[in-house]
Amino acid sequence: MARIPADELGERARAVFRLVVESYLASGSPVGSKALAGVRTAEGGALNLSPASIRSVLAELEGLGLLAAPHTSAGRMPTELGLRLFVDGMMQVAEPTPEERAAIEQRLSEPGPIEAALETTSAILSDISGAAGMVMVPRREPSLSQMSLVLLDRNRALAVLVGQDGTVENRLLELPAGAAPSALQEASNYITARLAGRTLAEAARAMQAEITSGKSALDSAARDLVEQGLAVWSEDAARRPVLIVRGQANLLDAGALQDVERVRSLIDDLESKQSVAELLESARDAEATRIFIGAENRLFALSGSSVIAAPYRNREGRVVGVLGVIGPTRLNYARVVPMVDFTARSLGKRIG
Repeated sequence: MARIPADELGERARAVFRLVVESYLASGSPVGSKALAGVRTAEGGALNLSPASIRSVLAELEGLGLLAAPHTSAGRMPTELGLRLFVDGMMQVAEPTPEERAAIEQRLSEPGPIEAALETTSAILSDISGAAGMVMVPRREPSLSQMSLVLLDRNRALAVLVGQDGTVENRLLELPAGAAPSALQEASNYITARLAGRTLAEAARAMQAEITSGKSALDSAARDLVEQGLAVWSEDAARRPVLIVRGQANLLDAGALQDVERVRSLIDDLESKQSVAELLESARDAEATRIFIGAENRLFALSGSSVIAAPYRNREGRVVGVLGVIGPTRLNYARVVPMVDFTARSLGKRIG
């Protein structure tokens, strides 16, 4: 069904619709006409409509596909189309308070490796949303300057990779039988000569092409070390998580127990982290926070879940990842959207 602009609704319909959505998002329960008659509007007044008039407006909104009536209740709840209308045209966001901003920035400023900051960010998002928090791990492909193979004992060497930004990473390497120190030096020199200004992936492709074509001047022992060193680093990169998820237990709330299949489907979706990461990736180029509601995204069509996602940037302004929140469609969008946006900006300051 096509989206309906909020300004095409009459004043009465807008007021009733807003109250239904806000009441539903707050309670998770369908809202009836009698309850609406006693609810105060955002301006502090009442609807000044009789229950009969409210029922008439509810029926109109239901006919437009904005509300639905569950079989077990006489009340109404917003459809995914209705939630999209509310989020795009009627929602009044609640910006984080100074205390909330300070708390987020303090947690992200704690010293430690960047992986710890990503874990903290995911936990923060879970805490502020009451749902599950997600953070995509930044793609780490720094330009490199050298790799050294340092002999530890007759069976092992230490592969030391140095980036042009000064970062250093170490990995243990099992040596082929009979490998001589001279072979380690030859392999180190060969790799370093081809690393300058390239990422590991770029250098690996160039070296592999030379070795495969027989153009390299390496002897067999040094060639084996080069290939083994490349394999260790490539395997390490493949094992790095693409997504950190925290707070899945928040999805098992009292409302979830009434819809076990939906929650089971959502948990299964989260277990497929690659698919979720691909969804978040689609928000990488967004200028602002993106909101995916229910079946708007095929991945969550069965679980009826919503995702709020925002890219985060380093200090140079380059997008390095995406973070977000996933939960039931009755998320508190007005609060969570600006909190996700602020958390993304705060993490960007930490990334550097």
